[in-house]
Amino acid sequence: MSKAPHNATQFNKPAEPTTFNRSTAGFSDDAVPRAKAAQMKLENYYKLAVEAAVERNTRRVELERRLQSDALMSDERKQRQLSQLGARESTFLRLRRTRLGLDDFRTVKVIGKGAFGEVRLVQKIDTGKIYAMKTLKKDEMLKKDQLAHVRAERDVLAESNSHWVVQLFYSFQDPTFLYLIMEFLPGGDLMTMLIKYDTFSEDVTRFYLAECVLAIETVHKLGFIHRDIKPDNILIDKDGHIKLSDFGLSTGFHKTHDAKYYERLFDSNNKGHVPSAAPNTVNSINLTMTNKEEIATWKANRRKLAYSTVGTPDYIAPEIFLQRGYGNECDWWSLGAIMFECLVGYPPFCSESTHDTYQKIMHWQHCLAFPNDVHLSQEAEDLIRRLITSAEKRLQVEQIKVHPFFYGVDWDTIRSIDAPFVPHLRSITDTSYFPTDELEQVPEEAPAATGNAAKDLAFLGYTFKRFSVSSQAF
Repeated sequence: MSKAPHNATQFNKPAEPTTFNRSTAGFSDDAVPRAKAAQMKLENYYKLAVEAAVERNTRRVELERRLQSDALMSDERKQRQLSQLGARESTFLRLRRTRLGLDDFRTVKVIGKGAFGEVRLVQKIDTGKIYAMKTLKKDEMLKKDQLAHVRAERDVLAESNSHWVVQLFYSFQDPTFLYLIMEFLPGGDLMTMLIKYDTFSEDVTRFYLAECVLAIETVHKLGFIHRDIKPDNILIDKDGHIKLSDFGLSTGFHKTHDAKYYERLFDSNNKGHVPSAAPNTVNSINLTMTNKEEIATWKANRRKLAYSTVGTPDYIAPEIFLQRGYGNECDWWSLGAIMFECLVGYPPFCSESTHDTYQKIMHWQHCLAFPNDVHLSQEAEDLIRRLITSAEKRLQVEQIKVHPFFYGVDWDTIRSIDAPFVPHLRSITDTSYFPTDELEQVPEEAPAATGNAAKDLAFLGYTFKRFSVSSQAF
């Protein structure tokens, strides 16, 4: 019988667990955060490279399929179209490698303000093209726990290629700001129209509401919930048709659209904490119907509320405040509130304070009332009541489209018919439909600031450039 080796016991003995000690391993305190940052940057770089390659291949395959199905087109012309696509792809690749910055744009005028930034009419210096530039302050995004929302806004704009959603052409950042370069819609917004005309007829309301239905449906099909549908965010294009904008409160189903992702990101980098929103509580209130004084106060402050960091809760569904989970049906509540305002002249729950408005929304069963001096058709009132109702009873898009109020609407061709209002424009930079006189003009140059490397990880992958079918777009 062979003898066991002298050191056999050391092979059979279970290994003791190894404890990781950062100091004994020779790592500095910031080594792990820096390694994590490098990992995230590499992952983002290769993710974008793969996505770009897939998109190029998809465009090539789609063009080849269209050309093959066209029996009347000559082989020479087909080859020419393929060559033209290759030239556009080369131009786009050069554009992707070009770093865009604020110096590439000239500010024409400030045309809007919001809770976390502003909107400027700008001109791209090298091409002369006109855009709307939305700027967002990074520090405010971090402070107000808006990281998930700002990423969702950028993503929905980047993923959409619909004529119902404002088109995003570029996005970029510097140490202080995020920038979204979007198409400029010169007709202003629905809020400005309501301030000017007070109310719309049912026919005009039907047109704008029908277009809003299609726009909201488009956002939902992209996998997003807007959550902030209101007249301020319904813009009018040069032909008088609407497009949805301002997706700053929207949410999707990607991990970067979840606030918890950023809480984990900051914790893993040991660089601070992103505060979570405080829960809302319901307090007692005198639940009376909106009176004339409240209406007058609301109308006087309407524009001011749009520019404030507080905003207005007038169009927000009650389930959002409860924070117990909700779906895209919350956007249809907002549409009902807008419809009420178009026909009556003010939102259904407007009050002298946002707190009172919030309380009325939470007790909507007792507070939704139609004034006696406003005469609505039975169909109009019924649709409002079927939208401003509990989430489980609220109409969904297919039910909305067949509601009697929309009888006669051709959903497939509505964008090609004449709009009730078409802006009369004097030039490509005409801002007469924007209340620019009420806005403070700001200097073109943004103040310098030092960036925080760890916090900047939250904005990794924000940069975007849109591929256009025309190389002249660049």
